[in-house]
Amino acid sequence: MEFDYFGQHEGSPVNNNRQSLLASGWRPFHREFDWKFLGQLMLHDTQELTQKSLNLASSIAETLGRNNYAWWANLLNIVSENTRYEVEKFWNYITPDPLTPDYRYKDVLNTDTPITQFVSRNSIPIDYVLNRLQEITVMRVLKLLGRPDVITQYYLERNFYFPVEKFVNWERIDVINTVYAYWSKDDVWLQIDPYDRGRRHYSLMAKNLSPLINKATYDLAIMLSGYQSRVGKVQSQYMIRSFPEDIQHFTDIVQQAVLNQNQLAVLVHGKPGTGKTAWTQAVAKEILVSLGFVIFILDHDAIANFVPPTYLERICIIINEADNLAQDRASEVAQHSNKTEHILSLLDGTLYQSVVEDSGMQMQQRLVVLMTCNTTERLDPAMLRKGRVDLMYEFTHLFI
Repeated sequence: MEFDYFGQHEGSPVNNNRQSLLASGWRPFHREFDWKFLGQLMLHDTQELTQKSLNLASSIAETLGRNNYAWWANLLNIVSENTRYEVEKFWNYITPDPLTPDYRYKDVLNTDTPITQFVSRNSIPIDYVLNRLQEITVMRVLKLLGRPDVITQYYLERNFYFPVEKFVNWERIDVINTVYAYWSKDDVWLQIDPYDRGRRHYSLMAKNLSPLINKATYDLAIMLSGYQSRVGKVQSQYMIRSFPEDIQHFTDIVQQAVLNQNQLAVLVHGKPGTGKTAWTQAVAKEILVSLGFVIFILDHDAIANFVPPTYLERICIIINEADNLAQDRASEVAQHSNKTEHILSLLDGTLYQSVVEDSGMQMQQRLVVLMTCNTTERLDPAMLRKGRVDLMYEFTHLFI
């Protein structure tokens, strides 16, 4: 039975993993000498550098000066495992460590991939949709970043690197232990951790991820109705200019308010067939998407459990049939649900802005809520209070 340098016999899982890394394109990482780094050691760590240098010299002198062996045997012993270990330990001390992420970066975005969907009491459909959105965002950011400057992996007390010129995509990278990648231009780090059944955990870290996230989520729309969910692009069957003139004028007012306010709630009401839902989709596609808003079209159950993702700067929520959601709490039906309180706290901003970090992506978050209903009579009076619904309009023309 043969053993390798690390004491693992040939065919062991550890040895097979190392062979797998080499076979898939990874190469041993050799630490490079840096005069500047050595100068810092000589200046600030003189005693330790002197001690380690003397220890290495003593070890080599002891190997060469053995009396009970021939001179050529002592010379060969220089390349023995013990001497190699001492030399490597000294070399690792006088050379800089490979680059690793700065975990003090304030912007961090994580995802597990692939996302698995299952429904239980502890996992509702909105959780899956939000996790899926986060996965898509991370993968789109990585696509925008392109080829990194360096890709490293530490395994079995050795550092490996993947030649960046051979990089194709992250799915093809063999991940046995933690993988790090760095983009110097954008100052972004990526950390990939493997776990069971081939799944991976991706972590993006940077001083400012917002510009990349805004580009990655451009034109994204999320729809959740019952157990059906979609993540794609918002579609509109009608253009804004196809609506009656009074609605077009109201749309201009809405557009100006979107530009001026960080938080905006709009309620349109009218009889069925007056084009309320079609109008919200047209506004989303023609106005909000072009301004960088991510569109969420949510049903009643989804909005009752929805909290705006903190990593998105601009969010639009479309709620159809809001009179079935924020019902008057004096009614018997509304007393059996907390949906009214949830939508009120969302409109107030208390749901997601009561506690925010001093720095980070959430500080600049903007929210637009578009709601439709057939009648305002069933809505809770508190919802129509000034400061919650900013703009309200009645659709009176049948829309064909």
